[in-house]
Amino acid sequence: MEARIARLESDVAHLCTDVADIKLDVRSLRDKVDLLGTKLSENTEKLVEMKGSFESSIASAKTWTLLIMIGFGTTILGAMARGFGWI
Repeated sequence: MEARIARLESDVAHLCTDVADIKLDVRSLRDKVDLLGTKLSENTEKLVEMKGSFESSIASAKTWTLLIMIGFGTTILGAMARGFGWI
């Protein structure tokens, strides 16, 4: 009977050390996750700031594209009018 109790006590001691190791690992993982969360929130804020500049540059590009298309259309119509003798 004593041998069984001694074996159970040693098994419980091993379980306690294993649980302590797991707690340390979880704490280190929690710290890493907190750090990653902080970095992610900072990067998200930067992306939100950059979104405004991208939207304005896209609007500017749309305006330039429209003006260039109107210019090319006018040029082509002028060349066609000259070629067909309308001008």
